[in-house]
Amino acid sequence: MVHRSEVRNSSAVHSMTAFARQQHAAEWGSLQLELRSVNQRYLEPHFRLPEALRELEPVFRETLRSRLHRGKVECALRFEPSEANETLSVSQERLAALSFALGEVRKALPDAPMPNALELLDHPGVLQTSGLDMDTIKQAASELFEQALDDLIECRQREGEKLKALIEERLAAISELVSEVRTMMPDILERQRTQLEEKLATLTAELDSQRLEAEVVLMAQKADVAEELDRLDTHVSEVARQLKQKGPVGRRLDFLMQELNREANTLSSKSVVADTTRCAVELKVLIEQMREQIQNIE
Repeated sequence: MVHRSEVRNSSAVHSMTAFARQQHAAEWGSLQLELRSVNQRYLEPHFRLPEALRELEPVFRETLRSRLHRGKVECALRFEPSEANETLSVSQERLAALSFALGEVRKALPDAPMPNALELLDHPGVLQTSGLDMDTIKQAASELFEQALDDLIECRQREGEKLKALIEERLAAISELVSEVRTMMPDILERQRTQLEEKLATLTAELDSQRLEAEVVLMAQKADVAEELDRLDTHVSEVARQLKQKGPVGRRLDFLMQELNREANTLSSKSVVADTTRCAVELKVLIEQMREQIQNIE
């Protein structure tokens, strides 16, 4: 079977937030299946299945693991048998075992409330259905799960494309800020040199020309952020490259956000004028906005 999601662009960014619902009706009854996924560091599936279809859980779980990599995924399947085909019966063996267990509880905890008859019937395995072709129903449930999973993956891809566009906008803004700081740096360093020479003009008797020049060079080195700007450009390029890769990229992008933030902090610590301080603050804001979006990327 070729899944609809597999014929789409395999290199697309996928969000971990999505929802899908599928339902099926037949003469034997109806099935409704819902899939919800939210961001999670690893793949974490949870299932709520009817007792009669509980054995499908391992199959569903394996299918999820083969097609998703990250996210908390909740699967809820409801089965409503047709009254015309349903015959209810009580499992005497299961009920006897449950009764014995309740007796043990009563001995240990005399004051503990005991379940009523309806609660006993709701216990897994006590109430059984007959007159239904369960193989047919299980096959229908499996197909329904595949359809819902296709829809969920397509939804994750659509949301991922929106996240990708938002991240690319911020990458462009970061590149503009880096270019702005790089353009300002020669003038900033020259102004610093002039200001330092003016402040030390009265101390020329105490400081020889070589010592003065050494102080100016040291000041320039401390204020020079060329390496930080180069690394910011490199990280921006790598983020853009990762957005075009196949498979899950969320963890790599999260790491790159840490690297971008480190360079922005260094730029801020080396700032000697208001303009570079402003740019550093704007960089941090953009990086944090990207980091929040990346938390939802698979």
